[in-house]
Amino acid sequence: MSEWWTYRPSDFLLFAPRTYYRLVEAYNVDSWPWQAVALAAALALVALAWRRARHAGRIVALVLALAWAVIGWRFLWERYATINWAAAYFAGAFALQAALLAWTGLTGGLDYGGTSRRRRYAGLALVITALAVMPFAALAAGRPWRQLEVAGLSPDPTAILTLGLLLVARRAHGVLYAVPVLWCLASGLTLWTMDAPDAFIPLAAALVAAAAVVGMRLRGR
Repeated sequence: MSEWWTYRPSDFLLFAPRTYYRLVEAYNVDSWPWQAVALAAALALVALAWRRARHAGRIVALVLALAWAVIGWRFLWERYATINWAAAYFAGAFALQAALLAWTGLTGGLDYGGTSRRRRYAGLALVITALAVMPFAALAAGRPWRQLEVAGLSPDPTAILTLGLLLVARRAHGVLYAVPVLWCLASGLTLWTMDAPDAFIPLAAALVAAAAVVGMRLRGR
């Protein structure tokens, strides 16, 4: 038996990286053409939040709730769980996040009445990361178009987009940050063990959001 210090992080993966990316590709093929709908919806949510449109908080929360529910069921439970037993627990976490967002939307919604410039631009940076940086990073890493992840249908960009839209809001309950941050950490570590060059993206997003939340709490005191 090899000594424990000879193991690499990739030795603890439950699946091969190629298996994961093929799963993503099959999911995208089955989901087409909903990627275009999801991207259009994501852009619409960003526009509503940024312009502080009437009822923007309710619409953003409810649409995000739908996205989290769909991803938890169609990607995590039906597909990812076939190669990773932990995905069943992730699916439960996504269902919880969907329920929290739905409750937020039905009981007043997020408050996009205005917030500090620092939070506003931190949120915008995460939104851009979710919608533009992640797809181009995947292409730069050599993955084909069919393996790109789209906000609203795939977990990583959806979690990052959610964090961005929460930061742009003037009022968002702290509990809404928990699942997206934890998912970004878990996904980033998984990608790191897969030696994926874009593993830093969800990890950085989690750190930015966590730092912003801590900063809000400290200033609130």
